Amino acid sequence: MRLRESGEDYLEAILVLQQERGAVRAIDIAEHLGVTKASVSKALSTLEGKGFIEVVKRDVRLTEVGAQVAHEILERHVFFRDLLIAAGVEPELAAEEACHMEHCLSEDSFQKLKAHMA
Repeated sequence: MRLRESGEDYLEAILVLQQERGAVRAIDIAEHLGVTKASVSKALSTLEGKGFIEVVKRDVRLTEVGAQVAHEILERHVFFRDLLIAAGVEPELAAEEACHMEHCLSEDSFQKLKAHMA
């Protein structure tokens, strides 16, 4: 099931926050993404309805499928960020632009580009 770019950003944020902090709450996601708690609440409801996350009390957890998608998005982000930094782009700008780039290629094109760069 394909997600919108914003849904992928939420899954990536949840994964990054889990790696940094362990437990993730909606307020953590809002702060990380710079969005309102209301926006997070709506997004989490959508992601939960699609089976990508589960919310237990205040703890937001990726499901197996959600974790797989989040890891794929994070891999793309890191790949493009590192590529841009290696090309001389300032790290902050590279991270921002990588966030856009991670969503625009098909999986096949990404894998071929990654293999070509190896």
